[in-house]
Amino acid sequence: MKNLTKIIWLLTVVSASVSAQQERGIIGADNWLNTWTEFRPNTVDYGESTHVLTGNITEDTTLYKEKTYLLLGNVFVTNNAILSIEPGTVIMGDSESKATLTITVGAAIIAEGTLTDPIVFTSNKTTKKAGDWGGIIILGDGHTNKLEKSSGTSFYAEIEPAHYKYTNFGGEGLKDHSGFISYVRVEYAGGKTKRSHVSNAFLLGGVGAKTIINNVMVSYSAGNSFNVIGGEVNLDKMISYKSNGSDYNFSYGAVCNINNSLAVRSPYISSDESRCINAISYNNVKEVDFTKEETVVIAKNMTLLTDAKNLDYGIEVGLIKECIYIGENTNFKIDRSVMSGFSKAVILDENMKINDTSLGRIQFENTYFNNCKGTVFLNFNENNKDLESWYKNPSFFNIYSRTNPSELFIDLENSKRPDYRLLKNKMIAMSNGSKITNN
Repeated sequence: MKNLTKIIWLLTVVSASVSAQQERGIIGADNWLNTWTEFRPNTVDYGESTHVLTGNITEDTTLYKEKTYLLLGNVFVTNNAILSIEPGTVIMGDSESKATLTITVGAAIIAEGTLTDPIVFTSNKTTKKAGDWGGIIILGDGHTNKLEKSSGTSFYAEIEPAHYKYTNFGGEGLKDHSGFISYVRVEYAGGKTKRSHVSNAFLLGGVGAKTIINNVMVSYSAGNSFNVIGGEVNLDKMISYKSNGSDYNFSYGAVCNINNSLAVRSPYISSDESRCINAISYNNVKEVDFTKEETVVIAKNMTLLTDAKNLDYGIEVGLIKECIYIGENTNFKIDRSVMSGFSKAVILDENMKINDTSLGRIQFENTYFNNCKGTVFLNFNENNKDLESWYKNPSFFNIYSRTNPSELFIDLENSKRPDYRLLKNKMIAMSNGSKITNN
């Protein structure tokens, strides 16, 4: 009887261990990418715009599904107004003016689409391309670690001096509420001109923890897909698809939990120094108040991959680079995730000291590194022996393999409704956590 009890206990432990390993990457009983997403937005005809949005929105306003809107120039929601958008509404960003929609500090947006009726922000061009229009900018009064109150003027292609006041963000409002955003697609954004320094399809500046953001897809952005500057946000079921810039950029004291999210990169449209995740506390050490919050990113169940037929060639010629970059004085943890198809999985800032204290702030656990030429490196340093030894400690339960992506994920070949969840019955982790074998 005792032996039977031991056997049952052992089987339970093994089953739980295998189950945990199978929960790496994006998860769900069903493919949650179905229905509301669009991986071929250039094939969709949204018709012509019937109404124009321009200037300032100073009172509560609702956008309706039966109308198609043209976003013209820099549109600001001000005066604590709430912009509500019905499910199924289409808003087209004007290409010539590199249109942007900004929710200013104190204002809010309620954009709650549905599984079958998502809200769509897209280009007004007949032949669409990355960067046709600016993007969505949401500003709050949450903390940043800059020495002075932040200004977002560089986020805009062109801006009138009278509008500068609307671009400020940051403060001490840690629970700032900028609204509800779910089942929203943002296509062909991230546009800029020679007078703008950065570009983002979906930017959150000082946004507070009460803001609800989930099920947002950014596709074909010319800049960063998602950019989080300061603030405290929780992101769930985000998708960045074939961005020219970084998929997820966190900086200046951003505190973010990001869960069950996806980034798919294409080696042929990525710009230099663009990654799946870029996590830094600052660009310039001289502009930082070190008494304030550092950037903290906790990422769980992420799937980060390169979509390429010939990974080895792409890496060899320099088209495929690293997956994640982490700056100094930054806290970063990734858990139960998948990185597949990169020259190097992770780059750490070259100024980072390799010791227990520094590495204790940067954690990779239960993570599957597939088809990566190397795992963790210091920037500009090819000798990663100590780092490899640290993160290959069996206690971290990381896995390393060279599995063909078509055998790793459920359905990558479906261009309309791909499924980026792992094939659960394909893998059994070796006990040392360093190899896998395929059934």
